Amino acid sequence: MQAISENLSNILSTISDSARQAGRSPDSVCLIAVSKTHPVELIQEVVDAGQLTFGENRVQEAQPKITALSARLHWHLIGHLQSNKVRLALPLFELIHGVDSLDLLAQIDRAAGDLGLFPRVLLQVNVAGEASKFGFAPGKLLELVEEIVKFDRVQIEGLMTIPPLAPAAEHSRRYFVALRQLRDKLATEFRFPLPELSMGMSNDFRVAVEEGATMVRVGTAIFGERRRR
Repeated sequence: MQAISENLSNILSTISDSARQAGRSPDSVCLIAVSKTHPVELIQEVVDAGQLTFGENRVQEAQPKITALSARLHWHLIGHLQSNKVRLALPLFELIHGVDSLDLLAQIDRAAGDLGLFPRVLLQVNVAGEASKFGFAPGKLLELVEEIVKFDRVQIEGLMTIPPLAPAAEHSRRYFVALRQLRDKLATEFRFPLPELSMGMSNDFRVAVEEGATMVRVGTAIFGERRRR
């Protein structure tokens, strides 16, 4: 089996090459190692190989890992945040990727006020309109801009999307382009700058970087296949 350190090195090299081909600095892309379902011991191997930013899907699974591992690590919540986990999540994660409704934003803002925090979040956009996925519809997000910018404590830094499963990375490109164009529209027409684009996973992160991703969420290509629950 290929060593985790070699997997990580290959991914970072691919990110660098893709960024340069797109005329961007490799430093403009953050690799998030998706550690969901993997044990602390395996995550520590990735840390030892030099990776410091990790993504988890479930608050209750992440909490003991965050406690057990070094305080210098950076943790992102990349899965759907349930409303009853908001207060638990806010102190744990530096960035919440999957904020998918106005109601959830309001809950985060209220909890942040109570906890004295200013959480950083991304808005999840369901670019493909899949019924099985969470997220704002692009048109709805445009309609809600005036409501979204009213929250005092939530720091909205960008957009996130998960494209439909596809047999080849190239099939994801149009969804990445659509997210970037939506971000640009929000910036130019609504003066709502959103510098971060979280898009791209193990099977298509190269294409995502070419289309402007500032964060890619890679799990299987680093850790291998997930453990079954």
